[in-house]
Amino acid sequence: MSRLRPFEVNWSAAEVEAVLARVRDYPWPPAPEVPDGWAYGCDEAFLRRLCARWTEGYDWRAAVAELNRYPQFTAQVEDFDLHFLHVVGEAKGRRPLLLSHGWPGSCYEFWGVIEKLAWPSRHGGEASDAFDLVIPSLPGFGFSSKPRRPFGQRATARLFNTLMTEVLGYDRYLAQGGDWGAFVTSCLGLDHPDRVKAIHLNMIGFRPSDGPQSEAETAWLARTGAAMDMLGAYFRLQASKPQSLAWLGAGNPVGQAAWIVERFYDWCDRREAPFERVFTQDQLLTNIMIYVMTESFTTGAWYYRALLEEGGVALTPGQKCETPTAFANFPGEALYTAPPRSWAERAYNIVRWTEMPRGGHFAAMEQPDLFVDDVRAFAREAA
Repeated sequence: MSRLRPFEVNWSAAEVEAVLARVRDYPWPPAPEVPDGWAYGCDEAFLRRLCARWTEGYDWRAAVAELNRYPQFTAQVEDFDLHFLHVVGEAKGRRPLLLSHGWPGSCYEFWGVIEKLAWPSRHGGEASDAFDLVIPSLPGFGFSSKPRRPFGQRATARLFNTLMTEVLGYDRYLAQGGDWGAFVTSCLGLDHPDRVKAIHLNMIGFRPSDGPQSEAETAWLARTGAAMDMLGAYFRLQASKPQSLAWLGAGNPVGQAAWIVERFYDWCDRREAPFERVFTQDQLLTNIMIYVMTESFTTGAWYYRALLEEGGVALTPGQKCETPTAFANFPGEALYTAPPRSWAERAYNIVRWTEMPRGGHFAAMEQPDLFVDDVRAFAREAA
């Protein structure tokens, strides 16, 4: 295992211009003339506006500077060079919190919460609520190195635990995650309870082994199945034949952008604000650029196939994550809606369950203040 190596994002003008040239030269296919362009995939009008911003207004140099805003490193753990931010704030080494992102996000998902979690007193909070933040890029995502074949969530949890304990020297730590980060965090709580003090999720990852036990649970499963039929084609492709998508996406930044942005549109909370006010174009573009510039669109898709190869989401009979678990239910979640608490409690040791007033799948990006408040409250209770 190697020592820490400082890391900086470094995109050359020539590399970026090659991407922008492909965006400018994109051969736009026909799109259906229907009232709701999002009903068929990524909306053409929005995608054209996003690409115009990408080539004419997006300041990629400012984006690189922002991505280099916080201290970040790489460290070799097993066969991977793991990339991670390590922000030692007012906690000064005493209160480590591991934040794990998902797909099609990146470590950039957490940019809007880093300051308040690390330096709460700068933002009207109490210094006692501060954390040491460790924010890795999943293996095969962003600035972490790529596997030779699909590499899954349970194995990722093993890497992240080694990063926290052997590389960074934390004896025990807290962990939080959404999307794949929720599943990785769940695996941390299941497999490493001696090191993980408590976990916080904004998506339930594990399923109990015994199936539905009430009408409410049966109804939730039916709703989830219907939502997957409408919104889950991406999952079925990436979990079965991800390389088919890789052949389409390679060298095609607009295609990658459309695939990624569609998920942001489908999964965010648009009940109180339109999509273009939930995320800025530049936020979306910076996240997309992380995939495009690191060529991680392919290995990011592999991560779904790896879930099946590792055994799926159902726990075995008698198995339960006994690590104290908090869950924040953001109500704008469209596909991965929260199960009844009774279902979750057979898979997890649920000690806190918060019904949030707004926000969707990308909780830290959509509602950073609500996210911060709930993570702080969770950590106080875990003390």
